[in-house]
Amino acid sequence: MIAKNKKRVLVIYYSFSGQTSGVLYQLAAGLRKQDVSVVMEKIKPVVPAGFPLDGFFSTIKMMVSTFFRARVPIKPLSKDCCKHYDLIILAGPTWSYNPSGPVLSLIDRDGELLFGGKEIMPIISCRGYWRMHMWGLKKLLARCGAEITNHIVFSHPSPEPWRTLGVFLKIAGKNPERSGLIGKFYKRYGHSKAQMVEARRFGTMIGEVLMKEGSVSSLNFRTQIALP
Repeated sequence: MIAKNKKRVLVIYYSFSGQTSGVLYQLAAGLRKQDVSVVMEKIKPVVPAGFPLDGFFSTIKMMVSTFFRARVPIKPLSKDCCKHYDLIILAGPTWSYNPSGPVLSLIDRDGELLFGGKEIMPIISCRGYWRMHMWGLKKLLARCGAEITNHIVFSHPSPEPWRTLGVFLKIAGKNPERSGLIGKFYKRYGHSKAQMVEARRFGTMIGEVLMKEGSVSSLNFRTQIALP
């Protein structure tokens, strides 16, 4: 039984390769440290897309379809999503400059019901090109009547152009970090340990503000670790 005065946060997310979920579980740990109740709701495609894909052609095909914001049909959410929450976090990766197909399907189908009149904070996990994603997401959420008060962005810390090349190869099923040439500049796929620590710190910050009846709009999430 949850105490009546306990703050509640709903985290609705899609994670393709596990990077988004890794960040969110750290953030949730920070929230729970402040005695905030956290419900994690994963968006599940009707036909799950395995990671990695089975080669270059499949990867290019996915990149093209996501560039044109192709929707990915999803399963119904649990009834927990319809309960009252003090904050809703909507999180997912950037796919070809856009929100992922499952997130777009969620907003199309359940956006007004879930987000209308609610305080929403997007969290983006990405290679680096997140601004168009954020712009499009805010526009879609605003149409649902949501109030977007702040956002968090975690981009992969590897330098360009190796980051783009490395992510493409990783999705295609290769291991660029083990390559003699690329591996010198691309050490690992995804987010760093420092970013995971930062995500937990952000969760603590959010929890502290909620417990004081404040708004996450007052928080500064723009740091070198989270958003280079």
